[in-house]
Amino acid sequence: MNDCTKRTNGARWGAAIWAAGVLAALAALPPAASSRLPDRLATHWGGSSPDGSMPLWAASLFPALIWAVLALSVAFAGRRGGAAARPWAGVTLLSGGVFLAGVQASIVRANLDRAEWSDASSVGTGVTVTVVAATAAGVLGWLAGRRGGAPTSGEETGGATRMEIPEGERFVWLSRAANPWLHLTAALTGLVAAAAALAAAGGLIGLQWALIAPFAIASTLVLFCSSVQARVTEKGLDVAFGPFGWPVRHWAAQDIKSARAESRTPAQVGGWGYRLSGLGTTVMLRAGECLVIHPRKGTEFAVSVDDAERGAALLNSFSTRQAS
Repeated sequence: MNDCTKRTNGARWGAAIWAAGVLAALAALPPAASSRLPDRLATHWGGSSPDGSMPLWAASLFPALIWAVLALSVAFAGRRGGAAARPWAGVTLLSGGVFLAGVQASIVRANLDRAEWSDASSVGTGVTVTVVAATAAGVLGWLAGRRGGAPTSGEETGGATRMEIPEGERFVWLSRAANPWLHLTAALTGLVAAAAALAAAGGLIGLQWALIAPFAIASTLVLFCSSVQARVTEKGLDVAFGPFGWPVRHWAAQDIKSARAESRTPAQVGGWGYRLSGLGTTVMLRAGECLVIHPRKGTEFAVSVDDAERGAALLNSFSTRQAS
């Protein structure tokens, strides 16, 4: 299985976990607070006062059905649309999930400890915060989807240590890699943090930072170490991390003494992700071929991407040209 297929499978599993998590949250939030809720829940407001209600079971089932239809529609459109549909799929899943979950939490909080649904408090603040969060999530989904295309590379060439570059020609080498298991780990730890935050927003528990913060930080760190893009141009090497291509490490061509392709394993470098070892720094997403650079200052840096030999050859050519 190549890196493109692994990355696609990892994204699909991540989307599936997100869809299932949102579905569970929408369906479970009202029943979880049933002992503190009236028989019917206020579900619609005219201004600051409620003017519509549903039985508790309907308030739980209706948004879950909306989400299920939306998620299935996105899955179908994604299969039909291919890579071009990924940005819109990311926008819809992230913004839609955040919006529905936020609205459900706002409804539950407004109905907590009320004798009748007509006594429910306003949801204005909660919905406003939800809209802002859903918009931000949609932007992140778009950026992640835009970077999810298939890996590309420069001109076909042999596996020489240097690459011949004709006068007037510009060569660029680009390779991406992702680890689906790290994607899944980021999704699962993120769901734990999101579930705790959602329960707090719904008023079921207090704001448990001791639970939310560690899982949120772990999810973010793992996510940014779960995929990488390496790019070689005449300016040098850029290595971008995570689904949004940030942060980026840059080495100028003249600052690189040499580059090579080398096979490494997680056991050699101490595990998966961003690793520091006796071999220097290694971004280990899968065992096998790595692009390794030897800077003029500092320790070696390696990144596990396909087609490393060609990237090293092009980088050596640029380094020699800049140094001369």
